[in-house]
Amino acid sequence: MQIPPEWHRQLHDISRVVLAYLLSLPIGWQREEEAHAVGVRTFPIVAMASCGYVLLAMPGQQSLDAQSRIIQGLVAGMGFIGAGAIMKAGPRVHGTAAAASIWNMGVLGAAIAQDRFLLAVVLAIVNFAGLRYLLPLKKKIDDRESRHGRKQ
Repeated sequence: MQIPPEWHRQLHDISRVVLAYLLSLPIGWQREEEAHAVGVRTFPIVAMASCGYVLLAMPGQQSLDAQSRIIQGLVAGMGFIGAGAIMKAGPRVHGTAAAASIWNMGVLGAAIAQDRFLLAVVLAIVNFAGLRYLLPLKKKIDDRESRHGRKQ
């Protein structure tokens, strides 16, 4: 039994969306472990949706202008979603790491859609490591600044 050519493309697309989900899941999981509002549900959905949009804009299906507009819209949309994650409470600002990570999930999904797997893996690893392993350093800096009255 031979698989029709159209099914090969469909399976290719599905595998890319699943990979976007799998690479973004640890980052979302890490955010949930720290009790952040944006986490295990949001990050994989953003990565999958970004991957899906770019798959729709792939060569042979759309013009280069259309591809460019889809990616431009994706970048703007990730910025908009990320901005919604940022909260200001008095002089303190929270959610900037979540916003940056959401934007990164957009790039991760787009990279997978374009078969740039190494780039996607590096984005996932560096994002995860930055959130996980730089948190103690950030807390130390925040504590030092609050003791010296520079940050409220």
